[in-house]
Amino acid sequence: MQKNFLIIAGIFLFLEIYIYQAVRTLTDNLWIKIGYWVISLAVYGIFAYEVTHYQRSDRSMVRAQIMISLFLIFILPKIFVVLFLLIDDIIRIGGYLIGFSKPSENFFPERRKFLSLVGLGMSGVLSALFIDGITFGKYRHKVRRVRVNFTNLPKSFKGYKIIQISDVHSGSFSDPGKLEHAIELINEQKPDLVLFTGDMVNNVADEFKPFIPLFSKIQAKDGKFAVLGNHDYGDYVTWESPAAKKENLDTLIRYEKQAGFDMLRNEHRIIEKNGEKLYILGVENWGLKPFPQFGKIDDALKNVPESATKILMSHDPTHFDYVVKKHPANIHLTLSGHTHGMQFGLDLKNVKWSPVQYKYPKWADLYESEGKLLYVNRGFGVLGYPGRVGVLPEITLFELS
Repeated sequence: MQKNFLIIAGIFLFLEIYIYQAVRTLTDNLWIKIGYWVISLAVYGIFAYEVTHYQRSDRSMVRAQIMISLFLIFILPKIFVVLFLLIDDIIRIGGYLIGFSKPSENFFPERRKFLSLVGLGMSGVLSALFIDGITFGKYRHKVRRVRVNFTNLPKSFKGYKIIQISDVHSGSFSDPGKLEHAIELINEQKPDLVLFTGDMVNNVADEFKPFIPLFSKIQAKDGKFAVLGNHDYGDYVTWESPAAKKENLDTLIRYEKQAGFDMLRNEHRIIEKNGEKLYILGVENWGLKPFPQFGKIDDALKNVPESATKILMSHDPTHFDYVVKKHPANIHLTLSGHTHGMQFGLDLKNVKWSPVQYKYPKWADLYESEGKLLYVNRGFGVLGYPGRVGVLPEITLFELS
């Protein structure tokens, strides 16, 4: 462990010395140079302290958030500086090796200065984006409106409005009041039904306790339903005993009930209007290993007519590809979350990209496969990096037709 730490420290020190060349190229001011090293060493010191003191038994995500934030704001952006300095070095060395010039003849201070300025500028922009994501981005909740067509939708449910939220991760927020506007956004849509697709907490039930009054304010004519996500089971922290872990899950379900959510654990509920029915199915988390695979569609489908209109809540979108779309039951629409859109990317009308798509091809928006639909919500909260850049927190409004 110590050997690995020293190797990593050596690599970062080498990179810092290399990056410092850009600072030195742009200024002769001694205080700026000293300030650069003081800030850099302080950041690395805090980062190293948090890494070496991290323990699985620590149920708070604060330490992880500090580590990730420091890396994204102060360390990752410096890669741009390295890239631009490398461009200049490759040009100079390449020219020398090919024989066009001597190293001294192929050195252009103005080119070096320009590339250093561009690299530091891009680094600064990226740092600013990550800071904005923490300060403001995670509170920029956006309502996305989606019309879903059902071939067998009962007439009484035409125009029926369903709100989906997912991945609240309440332990990532310190002040429930800062989410008040998001709850108001939900209520402004006047939904008939609200569906929550898992991950109310990061690790422990008590994270949600201060948020119960806030989420109790969510209003829906026909109720609020929820399912469990992988984080709700408490799998990412140590417990004194299996009984303590189970008690934590039971407590979370009780807290969500106090907030007005009916938890569906491989079961269904019926919404009835004018004698016509809409079936809401909810299964426990099912994801590729090592994620829990507790979801049981067959249990949720018990006593549900084959021809019934059905909507399934399942936290992890991989459940759709590996199980749901292959299931003989005609589940027309599945609602998932889990990916968060990685809280980083490009999420424009005609351009959508996020690093998470390389692990989850279905990572945001509506997808169709084998005649069945999957909608992946971008998430309400944050996890790890306590912010959002490009991929905003989402409240989805479905209108059935």
